[in-house]
Amino acid sequence: MTDAVGSIDMPDAEDASESKKGRKGGKRGKKGPLGRLAVFYRQIVAELRKVVWPTRSQLTSYTTVVIVFVVVMIGLVTVIDLGFQEAVKYVFG
Repeated sequence: MTDAVGSIDMPDAEDASESKKGRKGGKRGKKGPLGRLAVFYRQIVAELRKVVWPTRSQLTSYTTVVIVFVVVMIGLVTVIDLGFQEAVKYVFG
């Protein structure tokens, strides 16, 4: 049978959290500053190993796309700026 909060077989989350004891420091509390720095460095290296690095051809194509996009945006902003410049000259003489 179930009720509005949980079931008879499974205790509620509140009841389970009350029975657990709180941790004082865990791994971080037991190590000094150099130990924590070493753990931090090891975690950085572990995360960098998970990264999927692009191949040279992918990197070349991504770079080309970015450069072309930037050149197009520069051209667009230049055309808009020249248009505003001519509009201001027309309005203010």
